[in-house]
Amino acid sequence: MAGHPALIQGYIRTTTATATATGTVRSVRFHFRKTLGKTLKRFPLSLGSFVTVGSHQTLAFKPLLSPALPPRHLGVVRCCYGGRAETTLEFLDRRAVALPPLYLQQSSNYGRFAYQEPFTDEDSDREFGSPQHVMGSSTLDNLEDWKFKLTMLVRNKDEQEVVSREKKDRRDFEQLSALATRMGLNSRQYSRVVVFSKVPLPNYRPDLDDRRPQREVVLPFGLQREVDGHLNAYLSRKLVHKRSFISNSFSKSSSDGCEATDGGLYGPQETSLQNSPAMERILRQKSLQLRGRQQEWLESPEGQKMIEFRRSLPAFKERDKLLKAIAQNQVVVVSGETGCGKTTQLPQYVLESEIEAARGASCSIICTQPRRISAISVSERVAAERGENLGESVGYKVRLEGMKGRNTRLLFCTTGVLLRRLLVDRSLKGVTHVIVDEIHERGMNEDFLLIVLRDLLPCRPDLRLILMSATLNSELFSSYFGNAPTLHIPGFTYPVRELFLEDILERTGYRLTLYNQIDDYGQEKSWKMQKQAQAFRKRKSQIATAVEDALEAAHFMGYGPRTQDSLSHWNPNSIGFNLIEHVLCHIVKNERPGAVLVFMTGWDDINSIKDQLHSHPILGDPSRVLLLACHGSMASSEQRLIFDKPEDGVRKIVLATNMAETSITINDVVFVVDCGKAKETSYDALNNTPCLLPSWVSKAAARQRRGRAGRVQPGECYRLYPRCVYDAFANYQSPELLRTPLQSLCLQIKSLQLGSISEFLSRALQPPEPLSVQNAVEYLKVIGALDEKEELTVLGRHLAVLPVEPKLGKMLIFGAVFSCLDPIMTVVAGLSVRDPFLTPFDKKDLAESAKAQFSARDYSDHLALIRAYDGWKDAEGKQSGYEYCWKNFLSAQTMKAIDSLRKQFSHLLKETGLVNQKTENCNAWSHDDHLIRAVICAGLFPGICSVVNKEKSIALKTMDDGQVLLYSVSSSIFWYFGISEGIALIILFHWRTCLLEVCAFHFYFPTMVLDRIL
Repeated sequence: MAGHPALIQGYIRTTTATATATGTVRSVRFHFRKTLGKTLKRFPLSLGSFVTVGSHQTLAFKPLLSPALPPRHLGVVRCCYGGRAETTLEFLDRRAVALPPLYLQQSSNYGRFAYQEPFTDEDSDREFGSPQHVMGSSTLDNLEDWKFKLTMLVRNKDEQEVVSREKKDRRDFEQLSALATRMGLNSRQYSRVVVFSKVPLPNYRPDLDDRRPQREVVLPFGLQREVDGHLNAYLSRKLVHKRSFISNSFSKSSSDGCEATDGGLYGPQETSLQNSPAMERILRQKSLQLRGRQQEWLESPEGQKMIEFRRSLPAFKERDKLLKAIAQNQVVVVSGETGCGKTTQLPQYVLESEIEAARGASCSIICTQPRRISAISVSERVAAERGENLGESVGYKVRLEGMKGRNTRLLFCTTGVLLRRLLVDRSLKGVTHVIVDEIHERGMNEDFLLIVLRDLLPCRPDLRLILMSATLNSELFSSYFGNAPTLHIPGFTYPVRELFLEDILERTGYRLTLYNQIDDYGQEKSWKMQKQAQAFRKRKSQIATAVEDALEAAHFMGYGPRTQDSLSHWNPNSIGFNLIEHVLCHIVKNERPGAVLVFMTGWDDINSIKDQLHSHPILGDPSRVLLLACHGSMASSEQRLIFDKPEDGVRKIVLATNMAETSITINDVVFVVDCGKAKETSYDALNNTPCLLPSWVSKAAARQRRGRAGRVQPGECYRLYPRCVYDAFANYQSPELLRTPLQSLCLQIKSLQLGSISEFLSRALQPPEPLSVQNAVEYLKVIGALDEKEELTVLGRHLAVLPVEPKLGKMLIFGAVFSCLDPIMTVVAGLSVRDPFLTPFDKKDLAESAKAQFSARDYSDHLALIRAYDGWKDAEGKQSGYEYCWKNFLSAQTMKAIDSLRKQFSHLLKETGLVNQKTENCNAWSHDDHLIRAVICAGLFPGICSVVNKEKSIALKTMDDGQVLLYSVSSSIFWYFGISEGIALIILFHWRTCLLEVCAFHFYFPTMVLDRIL
């Protein structure tokens, strides 16, 4: 057949091959079809080669022009061959196909011809029998088609996303996703749906789920009716007291904006001072008495010594400048380095100035601190410097604890206490100065308070606001308050030598391996942290990514080969318990006397490393080492121990969280061990999931940690990470308002009657994402705290005065209403602390058997916790609490924390009027497990998960997330799945976290099965 064209009858369609690097050649693939074409076109082409691929043939041409061929073109082709000259390709209807003889040219280049008729994979496979060949061809056409669609999406301002349910788009999603990324778009595949969007996409979209699994996640009607019936029955039997609970406490604001006070929470409010001559004489007399008392102290020998000490602080040199700025401006921003004395001295300067001016009786100064321990310790120090007992002119107020009197003029309190005072005194009547300390930490309460105070200042021109920061970012706060004046107090610290990880390894000879960096938490929490770490690595923050990039680019040429080898094995995701132990042992044996401050990430790390150090022959010897812990959840009496000096020859080691950076000062600290991390809550607004993970601190926080070592003498700071990692840290920490759920904050906004939640938060120093606000508002509506108009319901007004998470507060209220308060307080306290059930790796079966005894085959972690606590409480009364915990694999420290929280909850409920002073009537039905489970169900809603039994597996689905995964500390819940076939189950859970980038959310302790709940 040489020289003669081969005539083949049929109809073809065109697809494309992969484009070459040069892009100068196009290839045309002919596949026989039974469909007719419609369009006529002529294009001059230069003949290429005719190639056989499988059972299909490809004819390649070199175009003389670059025509814009129409997409989705289908037709019949006639190819005329006339030697090696130009040829014409015609698209005709119902014509024969003339193909030239085979002239194989292996060197021919192939390019793109990205136009095709859409067809399904099923059609292609059935007709041509070479799915691989067809798929490779159609992918390129599909990419070209989507390139046009995505370009139109980018140009169209009114369109936000494009959705496709085509199988070929799911097949080509990886390539399409890369294309969308290059065009600045977001993409995600939801089961059988592909979405390309201008905005980020969540892990799950209920509107794109054909099965609509959220419709299955409802309480069965019969179960719902039983729950309601039992609750109504118990409620009707409950004794109804004549007095209303707290309706008077939530009366509407009067015309002047002041609300009634409950008295018990803040103490009696002073009445408004009348501008009468008699009142002025009384105030004048009191002010003169205060001035005389102050002068007497300053002239005493003790007072002279104290004055000499206070004058040595850097803040004293700026005293006159500070007082002048405060007198002339309503807002002043003060920044001061570690050791300058701003926290203790500046409030005293203001108080002394007012007393000297005979205004002491009418002044009222409030200084807020972010933590309880700092409010207490600073007030004690200031009172001592004034030669007074705490509670006279200087006092403090923290939650459930305080010391103040009628003559108190300077009150140290937590930020939350001031916010709760604003609930009953929105204008802060009688307050002359508000000092907000540690604003650089950017806590949620602090940012919220700044919005409220900025709105209050125009209504209170006599009120003075002083903002104090430990870092040099005062310009941000100054601009927020209309370019308020800023002052800086230079600090004084002794030189502190920094030793980074490479220096520590070189100095001590310690060697890092893959095995000695495993942090042993001694319980199931290790599994949980490993899972969270996997998610953390998948969804790295910018800092984490920068850290890894810095490590890859780092060079440690100035160090020995042993050190370089150790650094190559360093695991940045590990805290490094063994390394900490080695460093502490080195300090105790080789360094000069002085206390050691170790910065850990949280309570779990502190307890775990403390247990490990106790077993060390040197660090666990009480005659050589005094080992102490410092954490916000500890009792105030235990926290005060860290300030005491140890006996001679004993080295004090304090294990603390980041609260020791600025909130407290331990004067005898000489050595600091810094792990470089802190527990930080991150919030994914898109998927509405919080996650608490150790994160790298900022450079500002790292400098604060270093400064703790140079207060009394030259010190040393041991950084347990390389210098290149420190260089990759962010300058400042991200505000908490941007990385935490906002439900509690929204309740505070509505309780203060500050208007629209979204509008109010838009006035923040750095406003949160609108989606975060929307998620919080929707959640509060679901639980019944807000109505459809975003106004507080009766339940919402109750929740606003309880300083706990809304769902836990709701559970407490229900426990009080249905007279089963005692067990519910145990559940709420247990949900607020770490898991008390320990699961050692080497005794996992024994630990699970011990927990199964408390579960009593009802498959509830909540009820197991109640029984475990009740047993521990009985054992404590017999002085055998530790033995009970040891036998039953319980954490004694966690049980004590639960007991402490229960007391706080009881006190709060009494103060707010939800329960009587006598709690007998509140526990009339505490023995009824059915009622307890119903109250827990009502409190944790919408935290419910349905169990869908399949033939060989079980599917778990929630209201918002579709299909999920369940991880529970208790294995009994999985045993129950094995015997519950055919029963519609509902599982209650407390919180969730997103561990995977796909649609899979994981639920942790505790859980409870609700099948035949009653």
